[in-house]
Amino acid sequence: MFGNKKSSTGLTFVAQGTKLSGESHFAGEALIGGEVYGKVSSTGKITIEVDGYVDGEVNCEELKVSGNFKGKLKCKKLNITSTGTVEGEIACESMEIFEGGQFIGMRVREDIALLNTISLDEDSHTEPKADIQGELQAN
Repeated sequence: MFGNKKSSTGLTFVAQGTKLSGESHFAGEALIGGEVYGKVSSTGKITIEVDGYVDGEVNCEELKVSGNFKGKLKCKKLNITSTGTVEGEIACESMEIFEGGQFIGMRVREDIALLNTISLDEDSHTEPKADIQGELQAN
């Protein structure tokens, strides 16, 4: 009615004490308080709570980390709170780290060859650019 329609997908909650492994896809927002291992993808925001732990490859719109993340990440926005720790290879457009938050690893702005393994769409990955060779002349 007001032009700001959101999808009616619900919130997925992985409770503290729960351990999941394998490949998971969340249709909307996800809140992780337990442990998740493997490939995780979401069309929305994923939040890792203070006691939450994710180890694997994550592809989502936005990731907020208050707990621990280890692995490969591809997202538009990464937010590391004061209790959060992110360790691994990160491809994101924007990153915010609050005082006390920790980032250990490598960040790139665009998709590169080592991160292509977490692409949702097989046609969306880019080919590595060829080296440019030339001569430099001094006058």
